[in-house]
Amino acid sequence: MASTIASAPPRRSVLWSAEHRLTTIALLLVVTLVAFETMGVATAMPTLVADLHGLSLYSWPFTAFLISSVVATVLSGRIGDRRGPAPALLAGPVLFAAGLVVAGTASGMPMFLLGRALQGFGSGLLLVSVSLLIALTFTDHERPVIYAANAAAWVLPAVIGPSVAGVVTVSIGWRWVFLGLVPLVVVGAAMLVVVIRRLPAHAPATGGCRASVPQAIIAALGVAALTWAAQHQSLLSLGYGAVGLVALGYALRTLLPVGTLTSRPGLPTVVASRALIAGAYAGMEAYLPLTMSAVHGYSPALAGLPLTITALGWSAASAAQGRFLSWSREASLRTGFWLVAAGLVCFGLVSQPWFPGWLAFVACAVGGAGMGIAMPAISVLLLRYSPEGERGYNTSAMQLADWMGSALLIGLGGVLLSVAGSVLDPSPAMALLTVALVALALLGVRLTGRWPSKV
Repeated sequence: MASTIASAPPRRSVLWSAEHRLTTIALLLVVTLVAFETMGVATAMPTLVADLHGLSLYSWPFTAFLISSVVATVLSGRIGDRRGPAPALLAGPVLFAAGLVVAGTASGMPMFLLGRALQGFGSGLLLVSVSLLIALTFTDHERPVIYAANAAAWVLPAVIGPSVAGVVTVSIGWRWVFLGLVPLVVVGAAMLVVVIRRLPAHAPATGGCRASVPQAIIAALGVAALTWAAQHQSLLSLGYGAVGLVALGYALRTLLPVGTLTSRPGLPTVVASRALIAGAYAGMEAYLPLTMSAVHGYSPALAGLPLTITALGWSAASAAQGRFLSWSREASLRTGFWLVAAGLVCFGLVSQPWFPGWLAFVACAVGGAGMGIAMPAISVLLLRYSPEGERGYNTSAMQLADWMGSALLIGLGGVLLSVAGSVLDPSPAMALLTVALVALALLGVRLTGRWPSKV
């Protein structure tokens, strides 16, 4: 990668210039609030489901969020290509805030699940529209800087979000994990209104978008079926898991760009890379705390500490790539895959009782750095390879690829845990999972070595 690096001076004024300052503040505030909710809700979940008498539905608040997010992501992409990012940027925070209010005032699980669905829908709208706003506001040369700032906006929630949510849940009640964010979301929405008024008039896309909301619903239900089947292994679950897999494959044919499943050089490789690297790393993150506690005897508080190192490594590497604006983003992506592969190898070693537990911190530092380099590169390349009228569709496809890859690899870990190991002895299952995860990361290295000669 050294041959592709030129020591261009960092553009520190990009984010805070008079032209970009308000956009930067609004985007980072909204991203930070979504991140706080994402990181904190898992901490409050055991208390709130018990309070709402919904222990048998423990996984459904996450599933409801995922399904509505998938649908909203596709819808936001369609709206973005036809009318620009403004409608989704306005509706996203409103629905997210409404979901916070509904969840925070819920008197039972049905109402709480409705709140989670509204939060997921608002979040899905925002994920695509924020990317389109970045495309309109920042040049190709400047985008690595704003993506680095976005990564940094996730660090504080990742580090203190679970702890803050725990303190709030114990001291004043789990409802304020949701209600406490509402005023700040309102402030972020008001700032976005001002930003939207500055945007140029949108030129509608001339081509028809292949993705549709019904297909998104089918894909979301397919993921939900696969996730449930992985968590509840039985002959019946095998059947509806297979149906879910078929439904997912059918939907993805139109929800992803042509050539994604075969990683055709160019845009399809970018989207496929997001699925591979996000899925591979999510597979490690999901089972690392279990490994640390069951294999190495770490306490629940310490078992999740390596994931904090992931957040720090991710942010530091993302900030580094944002300072070198002339880096080849294709080379950055390939380097990110190499680092993630190295981190996954360390995870495989630490999953065995004869290797020291501290190696998990190395795994997360190296792997997190790989993600911090690769993810901004994917976002930059996606916009670079996308015609302006297809940015919404392609951005939604990239986010769908992320979710699908993560859900499938986490589900694979669950299946292996039930077949080749157990919660008390996860080492054999984690060894098999590591082989699959490392293979995917190395596949990403291979695929990102092939690019079109011209962009």
